[in-house]
Amino acid sequence: MDCCICSPMATMYRLPRNTICAPCYEGAKAIIGFLNKDEQEEDDGHGSAKSPVSTKLNSSTKGMGHACQQVKEMRDREDESNQKAAFLEQGFALAWKDGMHTDIDVRPGTGAPIPAHKAILPSSSISHLMLMECAQAARSEVFRHVLSSDEQCKAPAGDSISLPELSHDELSLLLAFLYTGALEQDLPERHLHALLVAADKYDVPFLRRACEARLAAAVEPRNVLRTLEVADLSSSAVLRERAMDTVVEHAEQVVFSAEYEEFAVRNAGLCVEITRALLAS
Repeated sequence: MDCCICSPMATMYRLPRNTICAPCYEGAKAIIGFLNKDEQEEDDGHGSAKSPVSTKLNSSTKGMGHACQQVKEMRDREDESNQKAAFLEQGFALAWKDGMHTDIDVRPGTGAPIPAHKAILPSSSISHLMLMECAQAARSEVFRHVLSSDEQCKAPAGDSISLPELSHDELSLLLAFLYTGALEQDLPERHLHALLVAADKYDVPFLRRACEARLAAAVEPRNVLRTLEVADLSSSAVLRERAMDTVVEHAEQVVFSAEYEEFAVRNAGLCVEITRALLAS
């Protein structure tokens, strides 16, 4: 039987053969039952009473109508949230790019310092939801300590802090993320590596997850050793696991490469882990 829902030919309706298979039927029945139960609980809470016959007759139509209404409301809320986030994000980003009321200079290892706002640096895990709610963002405890922990550590107005491990371009990308909550598309791998290490060092969880996702999606035999090295340096368990799986899967190509010899000199501990993983596979 060709199911009009899950069949490969589901988009081709052939009257009067629009039938559904047993799993799809049971799934639809369970969804309708769940929605009806939710509606019944709401009705009980308001003290209303309905006959079982009426409820049974209207169950399918009412249940699916209620579901469609909920989906529409969720989409409306999402659109409104995105608009608010974009409005706030543009305001923060423009203030930074235009240098409006900046009160601290952030110095990279090489290149000119970049002006920024003290208020943004501690709020370094900015996400669209956090912007939309105007709530306290998850803090970078390192920046927070440097900027406001006590009189000796405070950075006064017009002062600066240094991030010597970052180049000017990498620092600019880091600050742009802190202001917008987004990474640029098509960032070079080396910049993602630097940002991941910075996210670990300065405790920026949102940036950490964004870098991990980008790097994990791009892991392949040609770059797996560099990725594994950065994962170890940044204590990224997710990226480490993904890289190790790739090494095991392409062991001959990776282990017998010229790059592996240099990697082994720098990372004896990781080589031991690779050997154990290969023996266990």
